[in-house]
Amino acid sequence: MSWHTGRLCGFDLETTGVDVEADRIVTACVVQVGAGQPTAVANWLADPGIEIPEGAAKIHGITTERARAEGRPAPEVVEQLVAALGQVAREGIPIVAMNASFDLTILDREARRHGIEPLTAIAPPIVVDPRVLDKAVDTYRRGGRTLTDLCAHYEVALDGAHSADADAVAACRVAWRIATRYPRIAAMPLPDLHAQQVEWAHQQAESLADYFRRTPGKEHQAAGVRTEWPLIPHQRGEQ
Repeated sequence: MSWHTGRLCGFDLETTGVDVEADRIVTACVVQVGAGQPTAVANWLADPGIEIPEGAAKIHGITTERARAEGRPAPEVVEQLVAALGQVAREGIPIVAMNASFDLTILDREARRHGIEPLTAIAPPIVVDPRVLDKAVDTYRRGGRTLTDLCAHYEVALDGAHSADADAVAACRVAWRIATRYPRIAAMPLPDLHAQQVEWAHQQAESLADYFRRTPGKEHQAAGVRTEWPLIPHQRGEQ
C-alpha cells in the first residue's frame, strides 16, 4: 500500500507573524484523514500572550481582543498540540504540512518558551510537505506556489483559506494529488520520502538564495533564506 492511501495527518498554524523565533501561535489544527476512516479534527484557539498585529488578524481573522476573550492559555495549547502530534508520529502516520519548516519551527520554539518537551524529543515525525514535493516534481512551472496556488493547480477545493483547519485538510488533499499524479512519489517508503525532501528542500532554498543574489534590489534577501527542513534547529542561548 502506498503511503498516500493510508492515514494522513494535516497540521497547520495561524500565527502572530512570520518570525519563527519571536511570533506565536494563534490557531492550530491537527486533522487525520484517509485510509477509509472517519476524519478526526482537533482545533485550538490560543491567547498568544502578545498583541496580534492588524496585518496578521486580517489574514486569519483573529484579533487580539478575541484571542484574549476566547483563547486558551498558550502553554496549554502548545502542550496539547505537541501531545497530539507526538501520538501521530509514534503511530507512524506522516504529518502533512505546507511549508513545514515554518509551522514545526514555530511549534518547537513555543514548546521551549513554555518549558514543554519539544516534539522532536518525544517522537521525531515523518513529514510530507506539499510545497517541497511540488517544486521537486514540477520545478520550472510558472506562477506562485502558495497553498491557494497548489489547490488551483491540483484541482483541490479550498474552503476558508487561512483558517488552520481548512488549510490542514487542503494540504493533505494536495499531497494525495501529487502522489496520485507522480507514481515515483507514491512508491517511496515514507522514511525515504522524508529523507529525499530534506535534500530537495535544501536545493530549493539554495536556488532561491541564488536568485535573490542575482536580482537587483533583492540581494539582501539571500541571507535570510534558510535551507533546513522540516525544522530550523534551535540555537543554544535562544528562548
